[in-house]
Parts: sequence; C-alpha cells; structure tokens
Amino acid sequence: MTTTERPSELDEEYAVAAEAVARLRNDGFVKLTGVLSPATIAAYEPEITSTLLEHNTQSVPLEKRSTYHKAFLQVTNMWPRNEAVRRFVFSPRLAKIAADLLEVESVRLFADQGLYKEPGGGVTPWHADQYHWPLSSDRSITVWVPLQETSREMGPLSFAVGSHRLELGRNIEISDESEAAVQASVDSAGLQVEDGPYTLGEVSYHLGWTFHHANPNRTAMPRKVMTIIYVDSQIRVIPPVNPAHFGVLENVIPGAKVGGLIDTPVNPVLWPAIAA
Repeated sequence: MTTTERPSELDEEYAVAAEAVARLRNDGFVKLTGVLSPATIAAYEPEITSTLLEHNTQSVPLEKRSTYHKAFLQVTNMWPRNEAVRRFVFSPRLAKIAADLLEVESVRLFADQGLYKEPGGGVTPWHADQYHWPLSSDRSITVWVPLQETSREMGPLSFAVGSHRLELGRNIEISDESEAAVQASVDSAGLQVEDGPYTLGEVSYHLGWTFHHANPNRTAMPRKVMTIIYVDSQIRVIPPVNPAHFGVLENVIPGAKVGGLIDTPVNPVLWPAIAA
C-alpha cells in the first residue's frame, strides 16, 4: 500500500467528550476506544515494526539484560526514518486529542518511541515519564497505541489512578528502585491500579507525572506499541537537574535553549496541523 493509499482516518477529527477531559484531569490518564480502526492499524503496523527492527540496537540475550532492558525494545524518533511512520506520528487526529485533553491551544511533538515487549519480556518498572524531561510545566502527555489487541497476559500499560498528584517517587529514574518506591507510595496512598486489556483501536493518554508500569509479556507474541509524546507548544526548557535531562537536551530536543521554547526542527507543532 502506498502512502497516498493509506486510510485517511489519521487526518480526521475524533470527538473528545467532556467526560474524557475530566477523567484525565482527575485520574491522570484516560483510555479511549475506537480511536483507530483495524484498517488503519493494519496499514501502518508493518512500517512501524520494520523501522523499529531496522534501528533497534539491542543485541544482548533477554536473560542477560538489566530489568530496564528486559522490559522492551525501544527506538526513539523513528519518524525521520520512514515516511509512513512520519504520517502516523504527525497525525492531526492524535495530536488534537492531546491538545483537547491537555486543555491547551496547541501541542508540539516532543518525541516518538516504539516500545516492543518481546515474548518473555519483563516488567516495566513503575515510573513517571516527566522525571526524565526538563520541562517547565506539567502540560505533557503521551498517547500509547497498541498495534494489536492487547490482553493482560501481554503486559498492557497499567496506571495508578490519581498518581499525578503524588510527590514521592518523582525523583527516581525508571529502575528496580522506582518499582519498589512507587509501589510503596501507591499502596500508602491507597490508589487503585487500572491494568485492563486494550481492544484493537483503543489507546490511552497519560500525563507526564502519572505513575505507570507494565507487567511481563507472558505470551509467545511481541507486544507492539507506538507512543507519541506531546507537550504544550508554549512549554519551556528548565535547567537540567539529572543525567536524563542532559541526554534529552542532546538527543531529543537538540538545539533547544534553557529558558526557551522547544522550537527545533525535530519538535514541530502538530496541532494545529502542519502540512503533510
């Protein structure tokens, strides 16, 4: 299928209900059904998968990896490497949902990430994404797009409901330590955990400070997921305070200046939509 023959759904608006906005505000995440059709997923999954496998640098056997590296194969910023992946990542449909949920006028691309949990892949430790990002506000959000129906046995993303308000655990990088510390914080606060499966075409959006993790993939199939991270277009860069911040400044928002907007060639505004 050529790029021009792909389904146009990615360019079409998805109506975000007021209830979904309220749920994100209250819970720190929201799951939305029917965002993508099976036809759209079928059209883009092979290109996303082939791009991830082509650029994956993980070669250590699964059993010899650290906890973090057992969690998934990860490739960041795949969109410059494949035109079909670019169309997916630059989707006005997905970006407008992000803007509506964040209650901002416009959003820009922070990064995309392919996250493929291999058969037998381990736990993704509890963490909050924004620990790793030098951002001036909490107006960041990630769409998690499974590229297949995702059962509990595959290790879908799990969320601690309302955890975007927790402070304990925000200063810990994703690790065995964060798994234990955040779990203790979640238990102490008496927060519920949403760990349900995803139907085909269902996606989730979660805020940067929402604690989440994923259980191991206990199936014989890879759990294939594409993520896109959006930020308020007016968000600014703060001085780096941990090693992850320095890596992001160099590799994810290259050229962005402390105190300035993230206005770089690889971080374009995606809503309002840019020209394809």
